[in-house]
Amino acid sequence: MWPSGKAPVFGSGISQVRSLPSQPYKKNMPEFKIATGRSNPHLAEKVAKSLGLELAETSVKNFSDGEIWVKYEENVRGVDLFIIQSTHAPSENLMELLILIDAAKRASAKRVTAVIPYYGYARQDRKDQPRVSVTAKLVANLLTRAGADRIIAVDLHSSQIQGFFDVPLDHLHSSSVLLAALKKMNLSDITFASPDVGGIKTARSYAKKLNSDLILVDKRRPAHNIAEITHIIGDIKDKNIILVDDMIDTGSTFLKCADALKERGAKDIIGICVHPIFSGAAQELFAKSESVSKLFVTDTIPLQFESNKIEVVSVADLLGEAIIRTHDNRSISSLFEIER
Repeated sequence: MWPSGKAPVFGSGISQVRSLPSQPYKKNMPEFKIATGRSNPHLAEKVAKSLGLELAETSVKNFSDGEIWVKYEENVRGVDLFIIQSTHAPSENLMELLILIDAAKRASAKRVTAVIPYYGYARQDRKDQPRVSVTAKLVANLLTRAGADRIIAVDLHSSQIQGFFDVPLDHLHSSSVLLAALKKMNLSDITFASPDVGGIKTARSYAKKLNSDLILVDKRRPAHNIAEITHIIGDIKDKNIILVDDMIDTGSTFLKCADALKERGAKDIIGICVHPIFSGAAQELFAKSESVSKLFVTDTIPLQFESNKIEVVSVADLLGEAIIRTHDNRSISSLFEIER
């Protein structure tokens, strides 16, 4: 029995907790949120707008030595969080994504889905030489270890990359939006081609959807970023050629293929490219090229220049639909998987 007849209160913590007002449960609180880093904020804004949402407020800064600092400025506890971030060069875009994932997991997000419009380091997807790294697998490991519960990617460089992940991966294809843009041109006598063997399946799918022909181009690569066109199989005389590729880096391969097709009698050459990397002198090469009359690209990577030849087609609605279907645990393969 205490001398005063009452038990003492140690400190002021108990009284402070008791004085807190109860927080009512907000039934209208969104069940999922969309966040983004700095690699492609305009695309992320379009995706959020397509779903009638605002982007989750985040702070992403660099210390003076270049280290990245990330903070979510709003509560993400228990949230189904989708982080939109392409991992094109520089490599800090990838590092930024990893930190965004880690911060979300430490903030108790219920599920974290990395939405990667462009999956970088994907070209090294096999060990084709001694003493080289398989970076596509390395990045998959990094994303998983950082805490990503699911991945959504657009037009991976090769389908086998899906098998590098130990978490679910949804592989979207931008063919639906690119084909819609192509149909508006009302071209006749169309024939599809790809500048390399890896893109033949995609070109065949486009040709099948438009009931068109397919030609084969034999490309040899004696060194990195250097390509030679050796053979072209198929009828291209007076044909409108649709040249399909998943990405354009330096542009040399794409333009050499276009030049070879033009020399063999092609009428007009229309390019389709998902990921417009455009490194090095690619911008100048396309500006000078007389072979390619039009090029359709998507906004998986922000285009750093403007050109009358290039038209950007957005994949925002595609990603938005994939996000809402993923959140609702509905299938997306029937909508977005390209025919093989």
